[in-house]
Amino acid sequence: MACVLPLAGCSGGVLDPQGAVGVAEVKIFYNSLAIMMTVVVPVIVGTLAFAWWFRASNKRARYRPDWTHSGQVEIVVWFIPLLIILLLSGVIWTGSHALDPATRLKSGVPPVEVQVVSLDWKWLFIYPRDGVASVNLLVVPAGTPVHFTLTSGSVMNTFFVPQLGSMIYTMNGMADNLYLVADRPGTYYGRSTMISGDGFPDMQFAVAALPPARFAAWVAGAHGGATLDAAAYRALSHQGTVPRPIVFGSVAPGMFADVVAQRLPPGPGPRLTSPGTTEPKK
Repeated sequence: MACVLPLAGCSGGVLDPQGAVGVAEVKIFYNSLAIMMTVVVPVIVGTLAFAWWFRASNKRARYRPDWTHSGQVEIVVWFIPLLIILLLSGVIWTGSHALDPATRLKSGVPPVEVQVVSLDWKWLFIYPRDGVASVNLLVVPAGTPVHFTLTSGSVMNTFFVPQLGSMIYTMNGMADNLYLVADRPGTYYGRSTMISGDGFPDMQFAVAALPPARFAAWVAGAHGGATLDAAAYRALSHQGTVPRPIVFGSVAPGMFADVVAQRLPPGPGPRLTSPGTTEPKK
């Protein structure tokens, strides 16, 4: 317990949820923990009690070396685990359906559309309604659901913002759906959780949840910048990290659809330098 106390001030992880999905997932975690502790705690107490009662100095303990069967013990060791399984199954069943990533979140405002492409080793975010895009920077309005459509422009990867919940895979040639919401303004941490090569440790991004007015101002300020066209996308698809976020002021029409349909081919991957060795392309 003393070793755990210094962690009490930690934040930014799954146990510090900042959105409706994250809160629901933490509730499932604690419910599952409580159900499983109904087995763990009695077993620990029973182990200590048995060790104390059947100690060598206790003359009242009955020694029965030929004991083979007890209906009462059988009922306990089968009924309690069965009950735990039923309770956990109920929690998992209801939670899996309620938190289906593709289930639209209830809200009085329409969701913001964000198209996500995982690359080597960076994240591309496209805002199709606003005509802007960013790399390693995800800006969303606080209190507004966000509908993510996700794919990969390289190997299979994973998109995860621990405080908002629902880690989901990105796969080349297909698109997944995910709904998340940040309940309040703040900056949250997002990253890939699937090792994808040398640059994997730097495949991180910041999530800036802004008040709706500031989000609209960010979108307006992004216009006029560089254009994300096929040539710019191909440059991004080469293996490598970006030292700081990039914002594009306009996006070529159908960019995300072209990535999913592989009309824009996957990234070229590492370059062979000598037999058995590779190096990332610049």
